[in-house]
Amino acid sequence: MRKIVLFLVCVFSISSQAQQRPKLVVGIVVDQMKMEYLYRFSDDFSNNGFKRLMDKGFTFYNMNYNYVPTFTAPGHASIYTGTTPAVHGIIGNDWYIRSAGKNMYCTDDASVKTLVEGTEKEGAMSPKNLLSTTITDELRMATNFNGKVIGLSIKDRGAILPAGHFANWAFWCTKSGAFISSSFYGDKMPDWVTQFNSEKNYMKYIQKGWSLLKPIDTYNESLPDNNPYEGRLDKSLPPVFPYDLNKIYKETGMEILKSTPFGNDFLAELAMRAIDKEELGKDNITDFLTVSFSSTDYVGHTFGPRSMEIQDTYLRLDITIAAFLDYLDKTVGKDNYLVFLTADHAVAENPIYLKDHKYNVTNISSKDIFASLNKFSMDTFGVNLVLNYSNFNVYLNREVIKEKGLELTKVKQSFKDFLMTQVYVKRVYTEEEILAATGQDYYLNFIFKGFDPKQNGDLVIVEGAGYLESIETGTTHGTPNSYDTNVPLLFYGWHVPQGESNKKEYITEIAPTLSKMLKITTPNGSESQVLEELFVKK
Repeated sequence: MRKIVLFLVCVFSISSQAQQRPKLVVGIVVDQMKMEYLYRFSDDFSNNGFKRLMDKGFTFYNMNYNYVPTFTAPGHASIYTGTTPAVHGIIGNDWYIRSAGKNMYCTDDASVKTLVEGTEKEGAMSPKNLLSTTITDELRMATNFNGKVIGLSIKDRGAILPAGHFANWAFWCTKSGAFISSSFYGDKMPDWVTQFNSEKNYMKYIQKGWSLLKPIDTYNESLPDNNPYEGRLDKSLPPVFPYDLNKIYKETGMEILKSTPFGNDFLAELAMRAIDKEELGKDNITDFLTVSFSSTDYVGHTFGPRSMEIQDTYLRLDITIAAFLDYLDKTVGKDNYLVFLTADHAVAENPIYLKDHKYNVTNISSKDIFASLNKFSMDTFGVNLVLNYSNFNVYLNREVIKEKGLELTKVKQSFKDFLMTQVYVKRVYTEEEILAATGQDYYLNFIFKGFDPKQNGDLVIVEGAGYLESIETGTTHGTPNSYDTNVPLLFYGWHVPQGESNKKEYITEIAPTLSKMLKITTPNGSESQVLEELFVKK
């Protein structure tokens, strides 16, 4: 009898320990997704994709970014580190390096090499420039590096930054359609990825082409198919369905797949293959898979947020997510995995569309901004003092300013005064004003949280709501305005209560919330604020 009791105690103990963490965590980032899409397209979604996550999980309707710039790389880094660019150091997709006199890409690393021949430039990537740990890093350490972490995306930055410094692997897609990695992660590509690449599964999507998923009258939430606010996939034809992807592929190569919904399907295939071949979620040591769907961003930039193309992309992504959840049910088990879904930023309306509807805004040229700064400098100081203008930052040539005997503070103020006369400018802040921020100024608070004095410029511009740089068709993002900052956050699965919240929350709360759910250390740059609604006991 005593042996039976001891046996039952051991079984209960093991079972109880297994329940401390899920077998698999899946982090899904949908690139360029605003919360409003879940409202606008709701009637046309299935019951098993987005609606399953919302109805059976917990939905945060008022999740927001709290810094600028709202770009892809800072967004992914902030989700997984639980902090902002001022701390984690990823201040843009790329940014100007004053000492080098050129731009640096967020995941560039000259010390590593590609693992796939012929992709030397695309493969020299790592998380070296990320200055904080991620939730995935903390999970690796908490499991004594036995729990696996794998990052996947069409974009390199969407795979590398979420996977963190200690990942087993990160895989991203090249221009040729092959998924690659770098020597940062290993000496040789896993055989299963090499096999996946050899299958060239993207060709089935290319050959099929892109037609509307549903009857055209379903797309009454969008503008007419042929409208002046959309860019073109096929430069020789208007942007209307159907799209002959095979024709475009012959002209431009596999890159075309990224700007269709099928880039997401292609990635989902790799994600399911990764779960199978890497045996993710097969034991009681928690694994973490990060998946970033990039095609929503490519389609959005090309066609804009009011296009049938973006609606069709989300209707198809809904089906893809439904199939992925079914796969997790079958392979990991319904009660054994935890999923969260969010976005790295939202998106703005096309400014010409707004202007045509009598909103007094327009698009502005980044080149024109740079040229106007140069002209002002020449007219005022007799010399060009502007090194670079990018990511809303103005970099001044401090060496020339010193050589000319000019006072840097007065030069900055002079440029600020000039910029404030420009119709598209809402605010301008100098480096000194940013570093002295008290949190009382709404716009300055966004800039402060995104500002690294070792890497950012001398002045930072906030453009007026509705203005966008260099956009005539399609759209872009990057500002502190709500259309760029408000994104969805859905939690689903293991120990997630059903419910919803409209309370204003911040993207930096995701990583510490996961830390507390998994009972592991919070990432080292995080402020450790959590989403308390997920911890309310039934």
